[in-house]
Amino acid sequence: MQISFDKYQGTGNDFILIDNRKKEIQLSVEQIAFLCNRKFGIGADGLMLLELEPGVKFKMVYFNSDGNESSMCGNGGRCITVFAKKIGLISDTAKFIAIDGVHEATINDQNYVSLKMNDVKSVESGDDFFYLNTGSPHYVKMVEDVKNYNVFEEGKKIRNNERFVAEGTNVNFIEKTDDGIFVRTYERGVEGETLSCGTGVTASALVAAMKGISNEKNSCKVSTLGGDLNVKFDKVLESNFYNIWLEGPAEFVFNGIINLKED
Repeated sequence: MQISFDKYQGTGNDFILIDNRKKEIQLSVEQIAFLCNRKFGIGADGLMLLELEPGVKFKMVYFNSDGNESSMCGNGGRCITVFAKKIGLISDTAKFIAIDGVHEATINDQNYVSLKMNDVKSVESGDDFFYLNTGSPHYVKMVEDVKNYNVFEEGKKIRNNERFVAEGTNVNFIEKTDDGIFVRTYERGVEGETLSCGTGVTASALVAAMKGISNEKNSCKVSTLGGDLNVKFDKVLESNFYNIWLEGPAEFVFNGIINLKED
């Protein structure tokens, strides 16, 4: 079986994009894991199918690199918006549905995408962490010298502790910078660190707002290993956020055709 694909990245978080508007493509967990494998396949943090859905421009079906369908991916949502524009499905605005509901997006000529995220109505505060859901579950912890922090080992411990081992959680380590925060993320499903995580950046920005360390009252500049993003939001109560927008670039990398073994 031959699969045509596009490769996109958003601040280093990379994805395989497949146009499945005709619903002709059905991939197994093993096939998706193969396609995302960086040694034997195309290589990516995740894979998305773009499908048609009544009432919206398209449906985003997202899979982690382990081959399992997963929760919302913010950087993936920005990348699939650019992909939808490339194939002529949208122009400069989009409304699409993902696993966590309907999202809106805007895109300019430089492929800078603003993606509306779901409202966050509660944030759990622990002794040294915060836990919230921004379309995906996120554990957020402030640390010192985040650029040299052992994100893999410490993130793996938290992701696999007694509370989270069954369903998993993404783990973010953040540090204040001169104009915002720096974030590094251990992602479930990838089971390692990614260069950027959109829902993790969003969660970390909201935590920064709660702690009073965001660069502006209603926005936060977030740096990652893969580049810079911005999060805008309105806050009603201490842990109640709405009108949340994740903003940043999404770029085409390459496209191609790959022969995929039948299961």
